[in-house]
Amino acid sequence: MSLMISTAFLVGMAIIGIVIHRQLFRHVAGNYISLVLGIIIGLVPFLDRLVETFHSEVFMGMIVAPLLFYDGLETRFYKVARNFRAIVSLTVFMALFCAIVAGFGMAMTGIVSLPLAFVLAAISTPTDATASEAVSHDLVIPHTERLYLKLESLFNDASGIILLNMAILWYVNGYINYGQTLANFMYSAGGGVIFGFGGGVLIIFLRQALVRSHINLVNTTNNSGTPSKVIYLATPFVIYFLAEEIHVSGIIAVVCTGLLHNAEMERSNLLNPRVIYDSQAMVGMIKEILNGIVFVVLGIMMVRITNNNEIVTHPANWLILGFIMYIANVLVRFVYTCLIQRLDAKSACVFAFGGVHGTVTFALAFMVAETSVKRTDFNLVLMAEAVLIVLSLLVPTFLFRFILQRQPSDRVIAEKTIQIRDGMIQHAIQKIKQIYLPDELREMVLYDLQTQRMQTSIRHFVKEFKRSLRRPALTPEETNTLDMAYRLAFLEEREYLNEVSQQQAAHMDVVTSLYSEILMAEMVVLDH
Repeated sequence: MSLMISTAFLVGMAIIGIVIHRQLFRHVAGNYISLVLGIIIGLVPFLDRLVETFHSEVFMGMIVAPLLFYDGLETRFYKVARNFRAIVSLTVFMALFCAIVAGFGMAMTGIVSLPLAFVLAAISTPTDATASEAVSHDLVIPHTERLYLKLESLFNDASGIILLNMAILWYVNGYINYGQTLANFMYSAGGGVIFGFGGGVLIIFLRQALVRSHINLVNTTNNSGTPSKVIYLATPFVIYFLAEEIHVSGIIAVVCTGLLHNAEMERSNLLNPRVIYDSQAMVGMIKEILNGIVFVVLGIMMVRITNNNEIVTHPANWLILGFIMYIANVLVRFVYTCLIQRLDAKSACVFAFGGVHGTVTFALAFMVAETSVKRTDFNLVLMAEAVLIVLSLLVPTFLFRFILQRQPSDRVIAEKTIQIRDGMIQHAIQKIKQIYLPDELREMVLYDLQTQRMQTSIRHFVKEFKRSLRRPALTPEETNTLDMAYRLAFLEEREYLNEVSQQQAAHMDVVTSLYSEILMAEMVVLDH
């Protein structure tokens, strides 16, 4: 019961963060608002008790796995295949160099032993795509750097886990088994790829068979595609936990499965448009909520860590270690991409600072608690990694404001959207006024068209609401006439947008968004 309460509470706080972001603070990244909410929850004892103790395995399987699956779903397999060498270079060799430089750098301070230094360094290698989006809010990251950052964050979690397991064995046993470590990496990474692609193919064929089944073909007018949607939503969880059960990388497995589903979606758009649209809308909502939960949890964990008096006894130690890890990672990322990936200084700088650490780092840090690492060393690991996370969030948030271009402001886009939408609606209204319609039906259509502007008053709504309560059901002839009027109105709106797209090519994003609104409105009205 407590787990259900905790889950529901986190989901609710993530939704509150989304609402606050959209209604009050659109100029601030929504992830930061969720982070603040998490900190507030951690500071209020009553609210903090509603959230269960952090479990890294549950977090990785229930939050990180679906997020990485959806990130893979948004990535074309062709991009991954074409950049395979770069992915291996960034997620294996660069990650190894980052761990080596950070590990020896921390060991040289004398604060920690060399094995514990490499435990810290291994945890600091994975980057977080969700956190990266927060620091680049309203800014334009160039295509190459954005692609490298995304591909790196999709695949480098496995490297971090393998390096962490190696470092912990070194810490416990006092030596490194290089052969066993390499074999574990090959089995985990290679097995994750094979299992992810194999499992993905089986699930895709199952879903395709369901969509094409005799029942669906016969009953196309009332096919909600529920079995297909359920399989789709369950896919990342099934793939991740089954992969982990056979001790291969569940993270790599869900990413590979997501890549295959991207190709499936691309070639199945018109097979059952309703199912595809519902699935995409569902994924968008779930991904936004999961992103919010990630930062709410991050805020809560930061407060819980700092509330532990035992941990904050010697702040100089974990502050120094956190700074060394951050500087080592940034320097290695900058030099490596300059020399190996042949990026110019500015691009390498964007990539170096864009490798932001988030809750994946925290999840790996909490895995240390489940090993034979001493409690005092575990506390030090938590605080040092917390410093790394904070620095990786704050530094690029300010730095990128000076080296990256800004996207068009929300105000400019909103003004242009209102202008085009008003013209579109007015065009449809004029057409409706020109055709014959019974007065009652005409008022219904004109009111609905006006609501597209979102400028109808509450008083007007109450009037229409009361009228709807008193109005008898329309006859089949009236329903048919009303549907024809709506079709005509939506057709006029689309024709207006087609003209705008030819005259104002610079505003195609706005036109495309409004076109989608019309299609959704037509679907809602005509299916009612």
